Amino acid sequence: MAPMAGACPASLAIAVANAGGLGGCGALLMQPDAIRAWASDVRAGSNGGFQLNLWIPDPAPKRDMVAEDAVRRFLGNWGPEVAREAADVTLPDFAAQCDAILEAGPAIISSIMGLYPDHFVQRMKASGIKWFATATTVSEAKAAEGAGADAIIAQGMEAGGHRGAFDATKAEARLVGLFSLLPAVVDAVKVPVVAAGGIADGRGLAAALLLGASAVQVGTAFLRCPEAKIPRAWADAIGRTLPEETTITRWFSGRPGRGIATSYVRAAADPAAPAPAPYPIQRGLTQAMRDTAIKENDIERIQAWAGQSASMAKSDAAGDVVRRLWDDAQALLR
Repeated sequence: MAPMAGACPASLAIAVANAGGLGGCGALLMQPDAIRAWASDVRAGSNGGFQLNLWIPDPAPKRDMVAEDAVRRFLGNWGPEVAREAADVTLPDFAAQCDAILEAGPAIISSIMGLYPDHFVQRMKASGIKWFATATTVSEAKAAEGAGADAIIAQGMEAGGHRGAFDATKAEARLVGLFSLLPAVVDAVKVPVVAAGGIADGRGLAAALLLGASAVQVGTAFLRCPEAKIPRAWADAIGRTLPEETTITRWFSGRPGRGIATSYVRAAADPAAPAPAPYPIQRGLTQAMRDTAIKENDIERIQAWAGQSASMAKSDAAGDVVRRLWDDAQALLR
């Protein structure tokens, strides 16, 4: 199970783990107490393993009030009026989050958007916890292995949600599909490789294993499961979204991510639209719109992350999805 920040309730991780998979939590926006509570809830419902994931923080963004005001005016067409103060975002303390995930004692700690500092890697290894580092290029994968990663999660451009690129400024210029990225990473590193991006059925799982992956990470294919508890409009839209109907946008958070090409996303991509603010300023500016969209179940404004294989996702129980993925892949590989 991909650690999808904002879409990884304990209920989904429990169902995946009880079916023989690995649960996951994207702890990006979670305070330490919430991280500990999530881990406790999963352990109460499953004896299975899980991973906890954090973003490696970017340098503090440069503020540009004129540009932010332009974004605020644009967003006024899509939701409540946005106050200037909405851009004053304070993220959870990264060091405190790191302490909390170590205390939670997962089988695996994973990273995205960069590499953990050496001192934290040493603490992980001293605790017997494996580090799985997300990479979107071969060079990132080699850097992660050199920093001590126990496995590489090779994230293809098909993946839904945020791109895991170490350098946000180069994320869109280095879009590599999984079937090109995966064998290249497998050949470049000595540690196991996990394939991620666009895998939603047994065919994709089998193909990834044939290309050298030791495991796969699945995200969008679980979002329609009842245990994911995402808004109904988003879940329904995933099931009817073709590969070409997703796109990469910075207009929700300021970081590039793949989602459904809704009316808001298409309008934001118009050349006449202002440039989005950097992360996490853009996230703060869009908060009111996103909250309103969820309350109104309005797919056109929801932050509807989805990978390119979205239409393969089924509204079945998560455990059934796990078992079908494995059984179908085994049948093909035989």
